[in-house]
Amino acid sequence: MSTRAGRCLAAAGVLAALLSGCGIRATQVPTDFGAAPSRMPCALSGTDASAQAGRGIPVQVFLLCASQLVTVDRFVRIPDGTAEAERRVLVAQGLLDQLAATPSPAEKQAGYTTGVTGTIKVAGPRGKDPADTFRLSTRPEVLGSYALAQIVCTFADSEATTADDGSVVLGGPEGQPLRRYTCTSEVRSRPGSVTPPSTEALED
Repeated sequence: MSTRAGRCLAAAGVLAALLSGCGIRATQVPTDFGAAPSRMPCALSGTDASAQAGRGIPVQVFLLCASQLVTVDRFVRIPDGTAEAERRVLVAQGLLDQLAATPSPAEKQAGYTTGVTGTIKVAGPRGKDPADTFRLSTRPEVLGSYALAQIVCTFADSEATTADDGSVVLGGPEGQPLRRYTCTSEVRSRPGSVTPPSTEALED
């Protein structure tokens, strides 16, 4: 045995003795500390949405999960034969009601919440309002940042709006000014700190 090999064996023996003296068993097998803590999945199984099947037309609403906006499937009821203008308002009201509803047990378990609270009513255009206007019973500018982002992105991504640029015209009760709000990728990823950009909506 070479002098170098002997030194290595002696050092290994000393290390084993030290570990034994400290109450630590020397081992060559990697220790398994278990899986790392999992994050909220922000994903639902198909069973939660299917439980609502048959309750109306399928829609998607934006809920909050991990401080972002994430879509979930819901349903809203629209009577057959409803005129298009009235249909848009009914869809918008249904979307608002779904946003304000308490998340289901499966949604809660997946980490979903909502910033929309209370009962917000929606009406169509009045007077010279643009044809795609929605007037809310609560002025948009007084809504919380999360709630406004949820409403803007949900409306803009639905059949309730006629715009195809990710925007929606919102205002408060009659007489309040109108603004065209846009749902952007920044709003969807940071709804708590990024307000939906808006511009003044001109009268027709």
